[in-house]
Amino acid sequence: MADPVQRYLDYLRAERGASPHTLRAYGDELTGLTGMIAPRPVLDATTADLRRWLAQGASAPSSLARRISNLKGFWRWAMREGLAARSPAERLRPPKVKPPLPRVLQVDEASKLVEFPESARDRALLEVAYGSGLRVSELVALNVDDVDLQERVVRVRRGKGGKDRVVPLGSEAATAVQELVTLRGLAAGALFLNVRGRRLSTRSAYTIVHEGAERAGLPDVHPHALRHSFATHLLSAGADIRAIQEMLGHASLSTTQRYTQLDLEALQRTYRAAHPHAKRRG
Repeated sequence: MADPVQRYLDYLRAERGASPHTLRAYGDELTGLTGMIAPRPVLDATTADLRRWLAQGASAPSSLARRISNLKGFWRWAMREGLAARSPAERLRPPKVKPPLPRVLQVDEASKLVEFPESARDRALLEVAYGSGLRVSELVALNVDDVDLQERVVRVRRGKGGKDRVVPLGSEAATAVQELVTLRGLAAGALFLNVRGRRLSTRSAYTIVHEGAERAGLPDVHPHALRHSFATHLLSAGADIRAIQEMLGHASLSTTQRYTQLDLEALQRTYRAAHPHAKRRG
């Protein structure tokens, strides 16, 4: 019989579309477990074996949670395939992991960033990223006809979860897109192109944002920071959180509610800095 770990990785690659990074990490972990309990087969591992293996790799809660998820997924697959009657990972409980709060630019920082592009394309990309809160994958997937300059909206086709949505386009972003379309003579196809005339890659979009931040004298900024800033600045201005949820394309309101914590922290910083009774007496 073929190695069950390799069969599981083949399943993740073919059926789940797992990335090379995920496959490498999961493979290394399961191979490590296999080596620890050898010469017994990995599918003979007990819950005690799994706990001992987890204890050997003392790690951050997020890493430990991922490793437990890997074990649970492996044995769920093995049971479906008839390779195991039960899962020794069933009784494992992952640690609670508090998701880190995303970095958010101040309004003046975001404005400074979009003012330092190297080209009309870069300016349009930065303006749309901040002005419409798109994911980087959604940005590079935009076609010319996805942007309605008359109605000032962006139509996101098959965003996360395969869902379409319509997001408003700010006046500055609309102007930047119009300049790009006019300058490049774009009539159809990809909106953002590389120097070879092909659709811009996600990696290139990261580079554009990173280099733009450097020119603006800002700490390292990535495209997702612009998306977080879009949401937080809308919330600060009084926008309804459910409307923000729709614009971001979040399936769950709880995901969007993270921004209320960000906004509260910003308000607290302003209060502590400005209110005369907020400062401790010496």
